[in-house]
Amino acid sequence: MYEGAVQDLIDELGRLPGVGPKSAQRIAFHLLAAESADVGRLVAALQRVQAEVRFCVTCYNVAEGEQCRICKDPRRSDDVICVVEEPKDVVAIERTREFRGRYHVLGGAISPIEGVGPDDLRVKELMTRLMDGTVTELIIATDPNLEGEATAAYLARLVGPLGLAVSRLASGLPVGGDLEYADEITLGRAFEGRRRIDA
Repeated sequence: MYEGAVQDLIDELGRLPGVGPKSAQRIAFHLLAAESADVGRLVAALQRVQAEVRFCVTCYNVAEGEQCRICKDPRRSDDVICVVEEPKDVVAIERTREFRGRYHVLGGAISPIEGVGPDDLRVKELMTRLMDGTVTELIIATDPNLEGEATAAYLARLVGPLGLAVSRLASGLPVGGDLEYADEITLGRAFEGRRRIDA
């Protein structure tokens, strides 16, 4: 335990997701040894994010204006929406350069253990977007875990009466992976999602 400002810094860093006590201490001492200009840039970046970044009024991705760059892009298709849990998922999908539609960020996944239900997510906002008849397909790209599966099942049941094509991202074996290290669920999904090879 340290005293005063150093311990306060370690405590605050330790509150960040994925940063444990040892990592918080390492980061704190790195900042203590850093040039004051480097620390100043970090402080300025944090203040700028706090002041300028908000959530897009349409899809709830991060944005520096009313809408994010994807919602403002007229080249994107309006008839397909990909539903994700967090803004970081939008970035992951965009890196593939495979999807040219719009997004909807739920802000999490259904998790009864953590007390997160559908009303805690942006499900109502999604339903509002689907009501005007523009969207013909909904791609559910929630995480392939229990919470993501529960969220996907809930959304599929909810939008079923709207007559949309609803799909879920395929999941299975990663490229470069070994079968012996795959868990049963992943291997099972790989079998379910197998595709025919045309010779």
